[in-house]
Amino acid sequence: MKIQILGTGCPKCKKLGELVDQAAKELGINYELEKVTEVAKIVDFGVMTTPALAIDGKVVLAGHLPSYEKIKELLTTAGQVQEPTCEDKGCCGA
Repeated sequence: MKIQILGTGCPKCKKLGELVDQAAKELGINYELEKVTEVAKIVDFGVMTTPALAIDGKVVLAGHLPSYEKIKELLTTAGQVQEPTCEDKGCCGA
């Protein structure tokens, strides 16, 4: 799972990064954490207010610092979404 913290480095952005890192470790999630601080890249995500959180390239939260429980919920929900396999799509004659 790729987790991105979108923010310019303000205290709330830093705190979101800390909480996400802690929650992902607590949940045993295999993840890569990236901090996106360049305004142009943040805008490319469609985010106008920070901090924001993107999971696997999709913005799931923007504009506020959520509770620790909400962060765990977002990470858990994102971890349950799986891409269809070839068998699901029927693309390999299965």
